Formats: sequence, C-alpha cells, structure tokens
Amino acid sequence: MTEPEEPQPQPRPVREPSLADALIPLVSLAGLIAGSLALFGLDALDGPIQVALILCVLVAALIGMRNGHTWADVERAARAAFTSITSAVLILLAVGALIGVWNLSGTIPTLVYYGIQVLSPSWYYAATALICGVIAMSIGSSWTTAGTIGVGLVGVATMVGVTPAITAGAVISGAYLGDKLSPLSETTVLTAQLVGVDVHAHIKRQAWTSIPAFIIAFVVFLILSLTGAPDVHNPVGEEIELQSLDGIYRITAWNLLPLVLLAFLSIRKVPATLALMASALFAGVLGAFLQADVMRGFVGSDENPVVGSIKGIWLAMANGFEISSGIAEIDQLLSRGGMDSMLLTLWLIIGAVTFGAILEEFGLIARLVDPMIRSARSTGRLFATVFACGFGLNIVAGDQYIALVLPSKVFRVEFAKRGLAPTNLSRLAADSGTVTSALVPWNSCGAFMGAVLGVPTLSYLPYAIFNYASPGLSVLYGITGFRIEKVPPS
Repeated sequence: MTEPEEPQPQPRPVREPSLADALIPLVSLAGLIAGSLALFGLDALDGPIQVALILCVLVAALIGMRNGHTWADVERAARAAFTSITSAVLILLAVGALIGVWNLSGTIPTLVYYGIQVLSPSWYYAATALICGVIAMSIGSSWTTAGTIGVGLVGVATMVGVTPAITAGAVISGAYLGDKLSPLSETTVLTAQLVGVDVHAHIKRQAWTSIPAFIIAFVVFLILSLTGAPDVHNPVGEEIELQSLDGIYRITAWNLLPLVLLAFLSIRKVPATLALMASALFAGVLGAFLQADVMRGFVGSDENPVVGSIKGIWLAMANGFEISSGIAEIDQLLSRGGMDSMLLTLWLIIGAVTFGAILEEFGLIARLVDPMIRSARSTGRLFATVFACGFGLNIVAGDQYIALVLPSKVFRVEFAKRGLAPTNLSRLAADSGTVTSALVPWNSCGAFMGAVLGVPTLSYLPYAIFNYASPGLSVLYGITGFRIEKVPPS
C-alpha cells in the first residue's frame, strides 16, 4: 500500500502593487541619496551613493516579497540586470585602459595643448565651448573636462575681463556635447546597452540633436563674446598652466594617430571593445618611441627600455597614469584612467540597473508610469513624458544614472508597441537624463560642476545653453515627427 503523497505548498498569490508600494522605493531612494550627499558631499559617489542604491534594491525586494513574489524572483531580476550590462562592462574597462595609455603616450596632452592655442578674449566663450567639446569627445568625460581645462578657463576668464558664469556655461555645454558623442563615455555606452542598440548607431542618432543644439549654443556664445568681451585679440594661452605641457611631453601631431585609428575602426563598425583596446595598445607602442622620458618617469629610470615600456603600458591600462609635474592643473588632468578607475562607476551602474530591474519585474514603476503612458496618446506626448521622467528623476533622485536607467527600461516596451525604433528612446533618454543632470544644484552632476568651476549652479544655468537646447530639440522632434525612425510594431 503506497503512502499518500504529502501536499505540495501552494505558491502565494501575487498581488498588484498599490500606489504606496510604488512610491516607497522612490522616496527611499530620494532620501538616501540626499542623505549621502548631505553627509559626504561630492565624495558620496565614492561609495555612499552605491550603498544607498543597494539598500533601495532591498527595499524594493521586500515590497515585492510582501506582495507574493519570492526571493528567487528577486535573483532572476538581478541576473537579467547583470546580463543587460555585460557588454557595457567590457567597454567601460576598455575605456579606462584607453584613457590611461592616451595620457601616457601624449594623445590627450596634445589635444589639450593645441586647443588652448586658439583662445582669445574676442571669441573666448565660443572657443571655450569648442575646446571643451573636442577634449570631452576625446576622453569621454564631462566631469574630467570641466574639472581640469574647464577650471583653467574659468580662472583665466576673470584675468582677461570676461564673465566667469558665462564661461562656466560654455565649459558645461562643450563638456556635455563631447560626453554624448564620445564612444568613451560610460553614460553613452550604458544608455545604448540598456535600450539594446549598437553604441555607434546610438551616437549617430544623438548627433541629430546634439550637433544642432551645440550650433545654437556656439552662435549664442559667439555673440556674447563679440558684444561683451574686451577689445583684445592676442591669444591668452600663456595664462593657462596647461601651456606647460610642451615642456613635459613631446607635442607633435603624431600623438594623434591613436585617435585617428579609433575613428577609423569605429567607422568600420569594429566592436567597441576591440577598437578601444587596439587604439590603447597602438598608443602605448607609439608612446614608447615618442614619449621616452615620460615613460621612464612613470615606470622608473632603472628599467630596461623595452621591459619598462611594456610595464608602463600594462600599468597604465590596469591602474591608470600618474604624473607629478609640480603643476597641479596638469597633474589633475593626466593622473587618471586605468581599468580600476571604472570600478566605482560599475558598482554604481550595477546598483542602478538592479534597482530598475526589480521595480520593473514587480510592477512598481509601471504602477506610476502606466497612467502617464496611457494619457500620452501621441508620439509628441510620449516624448514629453519620457523627458519629464528623466528630468524629474534628476531632481528627485539626484543622480544621472537613475535618470538614465529607469526611463530606458520602462519605456522600451511602449516604444516597441508604437513602432518607434529603440534609437529614438536611447537618444531621448540621454537628452533627458544625462544632459539635464548638470542643471540641478543638488544633483551629483550639478553639485560637482558648481564646486569645481567655482560658479554656483543657478549662476551658470542660464548659460548652459546646450543642456536645455538638446532635450528641447529631442522633444520637438517627437512632436513634429522629424528624424523619428519607425519599425514594425511589436
């Protein structure tokens, strides 16, 4: 006689989340990030904000479990989040390696040196925006651009009789243009990866709003330069400490060959990770010949030249480049890079995408956003809704990664249903999340820009023309249908 089988436990019924369920994680996020910024200031990005994100992941997980989900559901959502950023992780590590080697080999110093040669008070604001745009595009970081040459340009502004607040707006406009259009930018890579589009396709579509927005900003800055600057036409490069780069590096156009190689490989559609690593290795070999003194100073003069060069390239890729020139501005600009420099960013991204994945998996974000989507019946209203979410999260959460991750994940399905290509969403998410972050004083980006440039966020805000022209054009395209790509609805 067979024994009766024990009854299997029945899974708990899953309840739909309430409005309070949906609000609690976002309120927790806003509170924890605000607390981390209040306690640690700009150092909050060195770990406290990441911890805040992980705590918010647990808050969202507990709400989901209270509504009937299991811990296995939490783990499944986290695995999906990790899978979605696998390519981004490889690209970001390659970007870190590239920056370290480009500093070692003289590629970035040469770009900076040539850039400051064109400065003159009669076109100071326009030249500032252009120089910062080129440099940010070459290094992929708006923060580094603003924190190095941007600081120098704002400092020189007072000496030559131009306005620091307008100069700061020009610095930020150029820095965010380069940040958006650079394959080295972690926000650009992350946005493309989240939406599921190729990085180069994403950059190409971003150019449709970024370049016109920058032209608008450049024209305004040129008018302000010509009407408000003193009547001086001599270059002012000698006022900037970065002018001393030619005493440290051998400044030559040959140093720009790694940039040319990266551009060529990108045009040839070589996978981003391979293109970045190839350019880094080529720059290292080139630097061994062109920057022998810098290489010896980096690894130690007692090393065999060949072994020392290999060691220098390896260390620059792993831990970044460091220099002690005695000139603070140069040391700050060039002592950076390396794969390990990306680990804090990756930690932040992991926390952000996991939080977004759990909110999406458990229907928490849909509870808030679905009514907005239902009311956005036209493409123009949908674009305005995405912008409102991105900009609103920059205000509420105080961090651009949250403002990028959540709209990118939440609106993917709706864009697919309406037959809108994902490149539309990637461009709009970047315009709404990345660019507007510098306009919010308590956002980590706005706080950083205000602190390093020495100009309050609200003072430079009217002159950060690119940062509201770009999202404005993006929403306008949605309203008019201009440059809106369609796909079969799914």
